[in-house]
Amino acid sequence: MIVRRTILAAPALLAGQEKKFRVAVIGTEHGHVRGFMNAAAKRPDVEAVGPIPFEDRARVKGEGVEAIACFTSTDRHLEVARLAAALKLPMMMEKPLATTNEDARAIAKLAADVGIPIFVNYETTWYRSHGEIWRFFKEETAGGKIRKMVAMDGHQGPKEIGVGADFLDWLTDPQRNGAGALFDFGCYGANLMTWMMDNQRPLRVLASVKRNKPEIYARVDDEATILVEYEGAQGIIEGSWNWPFSRKDFEVYGEKAYANAFGGNLVRRRKAGAATE
Repeated sequence: MIVRRTILAAPALLAGQEKKFRVAVIGTEHGHVRGFMNAAAKRPDVEAVGPIPFEDRARVKGEGVEAIACFTSTDRHLEVARLAAALKLPMMMEKPLATTNEDARAIAKLAADVGIPIFVNYETTWYRSHGEIWRFFKEETAGGKIRKMVAMDGHQGPKEIGVGADFLDWLTDPQRNGAGALFDFGCYGANLMTWMMDNQRPLRVLASVKRNKPEIYARVDDEATILVEYEGAQGIIEGSWNWPFSRKDFEVYGEKAYANAFGGNLVRRRKAGAATE
């Protein structure tokens, strides 16, 4: 998981000491909490404190922890961020960042005012395949200027893949999670494209959402397409609960070549003039 590369890196142990890096785990609504706890249990240099229910979050003050990992429903992220800011602790939360723009900006302001890192676990940020695309376009500059990006993320649907009942309940709650496939999978492409475009702000963002399976997802969208327009480039984000299988693929097309990532470990590239990938 992402956290194994970030807040679970235990500086005390790396320095030759026996002290474990203590992380407070707040909330259990997000199903990824199980993976986090399992990962922490395998690390001799890490101690996960919790999971602590959101209602008992004040307990963190007495636990002597060095960071917070948040797995609450999305609409509670701001309250946990306020706790992290009060304690001046770095915080990781599962995606998405917030249910509203107001909450998102409030979280960003807390991080800036207090000077602590507050970040979101976008799994695809850490894919080796995406790192290779970055190197190909940004360091090797073999692809030339980026002209088009396409991000395709999602799966058959949370119910279809068998997520837990509590996780499914809030994933499909427009108040607690904000949206369906739009938030669940649209965020990955937005994150990657912002990275590839060097944090350039888009000129326009347009989105279309649809409910293909209202008998299953009556309250939120299960299909989302987002068009992101930049100066000289365009991004298309496809977040879906209707793919025939799970996918997290990312395609980048430049003036001189393309580099397409399929999952975390495969990249196919083709340069202008080349007959094959």
